[in-house]
Amino acid sequence: MSFTLIFTDQYNKRAARFLKRHPELENQYLKTLQLLELNPHHPSLRLHALSGRLQGLHSVSINLSYRITLEILIHDQEIIPINVGDHDAVY
Repeated sequence: MSFTLIFTDQYNKRAARFLKRHPELENQYLKTLQLLELNPHHPSLRLHALSGRLQGLHSVSINLSYRITLEILIHDQEIIPINVGDHDAVY
C-alpha cells in the first residue's frame, strides 16, 4: 500500500533552503522521500511519533543527523512533509 506525498509551498521553500545548504544530501533526501511513499514504516526511516508541542506529527530520518517532520493522514493515505533539517531545526 503506497502513500501520496503532498508538498506545501512552505515545505518546498524549506526543502530548497535545506538542499542549498546541504547539496551532498540530495540523493539521501530523495531516497528518503521515495521510501516514505512506498512504505513509511520501513525500518531505515526510523518513523516515530512526536510529543509536546509537536504532538500529532511524526519524524523520519534522512541520516543520523537530519530529519523530516511529517503529518501522516492514514485514512487518506497521504503524507504531508512539514519541515526538514537537523534535529534542532525541526524539533
